[in-house]
Amino acid sequence: MASDHCDRILILNDNIKLKISDSLPSTSTNQVKDEEDDEEEELHRLIIPDPGHLPQFPPSAIESNFTTYFAPDFIKPGHDQYVYRHANGLCVIGLATAHLALRETGGITAVDFNVGKSDRSEIKITGKRKKNAQHYEPNTALCKVYANDTFYIVRCCVKGLLLEVNDRLIKQPELLNSSADREGYIAIIMPRPADWLKVKGSLLDLENYKKLRGLL
Repeated sequence: MASDHCDRILILNDNIKLKISDSLPSTSTNQVKDEEDDEEEELHRLIIPDPGHLPQFPPSAIESNFTTYFAPDFIKPGHDQYVYRHANGLCVIGLATAHLALRETGGITAVDFNVGKSDRSEIKITGKRKKNAQHYEPNTALCKVYANDTFYIVRCCVKGLLLEVNDRLIKQPELLNSSADREGYIAIIMPRPADWLKVKGSLLDLENYKKLRGLL
């Protein structure tokens, strides 16, 4: 009797296992492969962007690291200058492509940093405290650029410490004609945050400057 009872328990357990296995969802080899393919496709989509969503041209180093502003007609009509502001507060100053000097026949032929009472190219800044750095106003002259028997004064545009001038331009003024927005920059200035906020309102961003000059 005990043996029959044990046999019935074993049969019952087998039936329960069979019913449980029947009730569980079956995962076929094809289903697993489809899921793996879907995951791989999703990963590919996340890693490799759709070419149709990419810009026509990759952003330049200036576009990636600086915010571009412009001072159109600064002091005089046609004297357009740019201000590239870095996240650390430094401002790079230079001639905008619409500046009159860059439109002269033959382009810019000379650059002279000897303006006012000092030669800006001879100022040497040292140490973390920026020893010897001069504090200038927005309308302070940085240099004179010569083109077609005339000269144009390039100014600071922002109030701050003059940290550096691009003295390469003394021997290579042609950099202004070929790459005024890059290697042909004029100077680097560090404004105080409060001074920057004051001058920022008088500058134009890239889009509004292009609208002003019909460059869109």
